[in-house]
Amino acid sequence: MTWYDEALFYHIYPLGLLGAEKQNPYGEVQHRLKNLKPWIAHLKDLGVGGLYIGPLFESEGHGYETTDYRRVDSRLGSNEDLKEFVRECHENGIRVVLDGVFNHTGRNFFAFRDLKENRENSRYRDWYCNVNFRGNNEYNDGFSYDNWGGYNLLVKLNQKNPEVVNYILDTIRFWVSEFDIDGIRLDTADVLDFDFMRAMRSLADEVKPDFWLMGEVIHGEYQRWVNPSTLHSVTDYPLHKALYSGHNDHNYFEIAHTLNRFMQNGIDCTKLYSFADNHDVERIYNKLNDKRCWEPVHILLFCLPGIPSIYYGSEFAVEGKKERWSDDSIRPALDLDELLSKENPYYEVVKALGKIYRNEKALVYGEYRQLHLTTGQYIFARGDVMIGVNNADQEAAAEVRCPDGVYHGALHGGTYRAENGVLHFNLPACGGEILIPEGKSRPEYKPVKAVIKKEMKKEEKLPEIPKDVNLSKPYEEMSVPELQAAILAKMAANGPVTDRKKQDVAENVYRDSLLNWVRSFR
Repeated sequence: MTWYDEALFYHIYPLGLLGAEKQNPYGEVQHRLKNLKPWIAHLKDLGVGGLYIGPLFESEGHGYETTDYRRVDSRLGSNEDLKEFVRECHENGIRVVLDGVFNHTGRNFFAFRDLKENRENSRYRDWYCNVNFRGNNEYNDGFSYDNWGGYNLLVKLNQKNPEVVNYILDTIRFWVSEFDIDGIRLDTADVLDFDFMRAMRSLADEVKPDFWLMGEVIHGEYQRWVNPSTLHSVTDYPLHKALYSGHNDHNYFEIAHTLNRFMQNGIDCTKLYSFADNHDVERIYNKLNDKRCWEPVHILLFCLPGIPSIYYGSEFAVEGKKERWSDDSIRPALDLDELLSKENPYYEVVKALGKIYRNEKALVYGEYRQLHLTTGQYIFARGDVMIGVNNADQEAAAEVRCPDGVYHGALHGGTYRAENGVLHFNLPACGGEILIPEGKSRPEYKPVKAVIKKEMKKEEKLPEIPKDVNLSKPYEEMSVPELQAAILAKMAANGPVTDRKKQDVAENVYRDSLLNWVRSFR
């Protein structure tokens, strides 16, 4: 097996964490990457084996409108700074994966600047999709083009053009030779050309042993992307959604059925990149109705089949609410010393889970077996390790069939004995436990004593179902709010629209995802 199969990942959005300017002044280089050194020690302490960090390269604003793929964003540092950062990560046993924004470029990218200047005579006109010199846009370019998500700031590259493909492949070679990176997370992989991804997979096998390709895919048949000829992994958005809504709705069937559906469709869930939150969605702390469910959410994140990831700051229960026109709240600047200076029960839970995950290889390679499932309790095994979670407001007595012997609670302590093939144990309210059989070689786990106090999510006003949506308007011409309105109207036509459904629509502000969603209605 490979390093990425066993790694606990950590995800950093550097422009936010390091407090960079929102818009790039293209001025003097700011060596902010050097301020990440204390975070390397923090990651090592958590047991992190892989760091996904990005975007890192020169861009106009939020980082995904690239203007130079081979120069570190001047707001963050220099190429030498990144080279030194990766070297220090490697010295601490941490592999580094960068953000690959290859679906589109910014408008200040050299090829697009040439297109604006030379128009029909530009040698780069075929680097972009559907350039139409009879059209126009809000920038008054005198031509139109395909973009990502309805944003003309993000100009879609033509991945069928061999010049474009070779340029990107040479960029990846440059990243490996210059910075010694270990993999790439492919932005918007759900709209990348499959031949393009196959070319990247061939290159990955060439540039470095165990070079990892992980794609951002929100919806779809994941096996189309995760297979021997395309990508190694994709983001597990269905599990992300199930983790918080399964606890908010007190419905563990949603989480278990999400996993079972994948397995029935032939998807190897151990290859999927799991997360409770990331740089595009609301922080898990804000999503949970009862904050105590933080513990069972993270037990499942670490113990269900998948490659677990922590988004920077969320191990401390940092807050961040998704806003319609800004992601600043979920991508904040943080002071690590300040976060570590305070006792924090959320951090204690994540740190303990990191140690367990690092030492218990059954949580990586062990066969998944469902042992017990109700709306409030969920117990399963990974190999010879048993995991139980409880979303109820009171302690729950559990009974499962398992081999006779003594089992130790790795998270909270306690010893339990299975006799005649039956084990009885208790699951704490809004909590859980990981049971390790005695006799297995294992470190001594210090029981987590910190208590996450009961705190309920504040009531929020949910969006109303619009009554005057023009559903005859082509979906491609709709704005994000119009697409959200159309989805709610379609839902209403099919039956009652629950608060959970309204919330799911309100939180989805991605045009391509909304287009796929609204088209799915019959």
